[in-house]
Amino acid sequence: MNQLDFQGRHAVVTGGATGLGLGVARRLIESGGSVTLWDRDGDAAAKAAASLGDKAFALAVDVSQQPSVAKAVVATLAHGKRIDALVNSAGITGPNTSVWDYPVEAWRQVMDVNLTGLFICCREVVPHMRTQGWGRIVNIASVAGKEGNPNASAYSASKAGVIALTKSLGKELADTSIRVNCVTPAAVKTAIFDQMTEQHIAYMLSKIPMGRFGQVQEIAAMVAWLCTEDCSFTTGATFDLSGGRSTY
Repeated sequence: MNQLDFQGRHAVVTGGATGLGLGVARRLIESGGSVTLWDRDGDAAAKAAASLGDKAFALAVDVSQQPSVAKAVVATLAHGKRIDALVNSAGITGPNTSVWDYPVEAWRQVMDVNLTGLFICCREVVPHMRTQGWGRIVNIASVAGKEGNPNASAYSASKAGVIALTKSLGKELADTSIRVNCVTPAAVKTAIFDQMTEQHIAYMLSKIPMGRFGQVQEIAAMVAWLCTEDCSFTTGATFDLSGGRSTY
């Protein structure tokens, strides 16, 4: 494993109780930092933090609700004193169905968590980063946001929005020492697969030239690097981790 330098820094990882969020948190701790896991499932977040050791803390946070996020920022700062990095990993897939059959409430729920929740987290954390004069924000988008997966319109649209928000915020903060980037993984086999149909999972695999799904540690390595000081001249960018599916 390559060594990354996150020594002495502190990160917030949303959706940190499982999957990519937990993998990123582990890599950041291995790189010398500490983390606070924000997750809607507070018990799962507490268990995840315990598994990571004394460099991890947990808070129950609903990222789609601004008061919940604002309260979490205050609690995190009281405990860790700084938020050097924000990794927006919280997300849901929504149902796999056609646009004309897509439940309106399910659409709103996907947007509330994947896009509006990410916006709220950035909105609440950026002022602190501006005050301290340094920060890194990494948003977990998806190759679906670039190409659009059939029968996953809400997820695809929300992740396209994440890419656009990343570009906007990156430009707004380009004259500061805060860098904002996103990653667009192809499918990574985590618990989020439980929300998908077998047909949709097979479709995603068929689109990956490498013929396999991504691994959590592969995504975590890129995300962790984007949280470090070495990522200094890149902002508003999109990094593909798609096994050859997306090459632009």
